[in-house]
Parts: sequence; structure tokens; C-alpha cells
Amino acid sequence: MKTLKKLILTLFVSTMIFSCIDDDNDELTGNAALGGLVDVGNPLISYVVGSGNTYSAAGAVFQANIQTTEVKVYNTFTDNMSGSSSNRVLLKTIPISNTAVGTTANFTVTFTYEELIAGLTLNGSPLPDSDGGLNIGDFWTLEYEAVTSEGKTHNNSSVTKVAVGTRYAGIYTVVASAYWNSGSLLGNWTGGDRVIESVDATIYRHAGLAYWDDNEFFFTVDNDTNVITVLDKDLEDGDLLLNGSPVMTCTGGTGSFEVLTCDGTTSRAIPDDVTGKDVLEFTVGYFRGVGATREFFERLEKQVD
Repeated sequence: MKTLKKLILTLFVSTMIFSCIDDDNDELTGNAALGGLVDVGNPLISYVVGSGNTYSAAGAVFQANIQTTEVKVYNTFTDNMSGSSSNRVLLKTIPISNTAVGTTANFTVTFTYEELIAGLTLNGSPLPDSDGGLNIGDFWTLEYEAVTSEGKTHNNSSVTKVAVGTRYAGIYTVVASAYWNSGSLLGNWTGGDRVIESVDATIYRHAGLAYWDDNEFFFTVDNDTNVITVLDKDLEDGDLLLNGSPVMTCTGGTGSFEVLTCDGTTSRAIPDDVTGKDVLEFTVGYFRGVGATREFFERLEKQVD
């Protein structure tokens, strides 16, 4: 009798497991039967004032049991100085033609300044006709709403920030890097991404330091010599700390470099006016005493569409 009960219980559990798998057989995406998940390829786009460029953002949707038939892209503008935001308008609707189950459908949305400002009002007034009226740090937020084959809509948490910036703002790929700790070479972070943001017309923010995403430092670029100067102050004019220790730069900070050469040949910008793949090189560090310096070299290449 006990054996019979065990057999019945085993069959019952097996049936339940099989039923669960059959209800949602998309093992890669879990509850993908709901559909509508948009993978955003461009979390940050640098908008350069006066360029006259047409910009683009890319994304993709995975087609599961319920397919995505179109993606609506909504647009909001935020004034960096006041923090005020505009109304939210529909920028474009992107039809998705590839709806075969199990495939990934890629899409691209393109836009100009005229399209970005269409229908937007800030504090009751339209945005300026010319982008010359914008401030560094102003930005648009593009939100993605998927429409499914069931006629339902899904707002996605991933967005694209189109930030008004200067020449070197954007997303970069780390193409070379080195980390020295107390005179020993410990590793690199080559292959990762790095975000460079415009703070104002002359100062940039470098987000992250090697393996530590919670650090940041600031720098300027001399457009005549292309020399990068890493600042030893933060935006509140306080002493800049990296991982809790005083920053070392080529021109200031605390302590001296003991391994790496730090000068205008190792901290520089290499502009590329042909492909747009600008290169930035940084030498920076922090001081924990003589013989205990932390020194970093990084070479970045700008990602372009």
C-alpha cells in the first residue's frame, strides 16, 4: 500500500512539473509568455549642440508566446538648471515586422532636434527653435512602450537618456588598461564600457574607476593641445577622494606616481574627425603612502552608431 501511494505521488508531481514547463516553455526568459520586454541598446546618447546630426537609438524585442507588434517611443525633456520636466509626448511608433516565435527583432529609432522638441512645452513655453538655446546637462528621456499581439501595452524600465553635452561626452569602450598596487601590476578592466558625461561647457565627469563603479573623477580637455587635466577637486570644491584616499593627478593632488609616467603624453585626447571614434587616455591614482600608491592607466575609444 505504501509503495502504491509513493507511486501515485511521484506521478502527480511529475505531471505538475511537466504542466508548468508546458505552460511556459521559454526557459531563457522565464515568464516571457507575457511579451513586451524591450532590450535598449543605447542607455546614453550625447547630443552635441550645433552639429545638425540625426541621432539614433537601437533596441530589440524577443518574440515569445505573445509577440511584440510595435514599439512606441515617448519623449520628455528635463532642464538641468531648474530640474523642471516637460510634458510627455509620442516621438515615434516603430512597427515590428518580425514576429516569429523564438526570434529577436531589432529596431532603430532616428530623430533630429526638430523631432525631439515637437509638441514639448516646459513651464508653459515651447522649447527653443535652435539648440543653441539649450544648456549643457539638459536632457531628453526616451521611454519605450511595447504593444503586444493581444493589444496590451507594457512600459519598460530601461530608457535612453539623450544628454546635451560637448565633444567628448558619450559611451566608450576600454581598449587598454592597467592597475598597479604598491608597485605590482594586478590586472586590467579592458573590454568594459565607460561613461563620460558633460558637467558644463568645459568639465567632464568620468564615471567609475577601474573595478569600482561607485567612484568618479572630473577632467578638462585643452582643445589646442588635447591635454587632459584630471582635477583634484570635486564639484563642491572639496578635495577629491578615490576609494577614500586623496587623488593623484599629473598636475596636483597628494603624493607622486611611483610606477606610471603621468604627463601630457599619458593623459590626452585624440580626436577623430573622420569616424568619430575619439580616444581618451587617462593616468590617475590615489595615495596611501610611499610605496603604497594605487595607479591606473586607461585608454578609451568612443562608441559610434
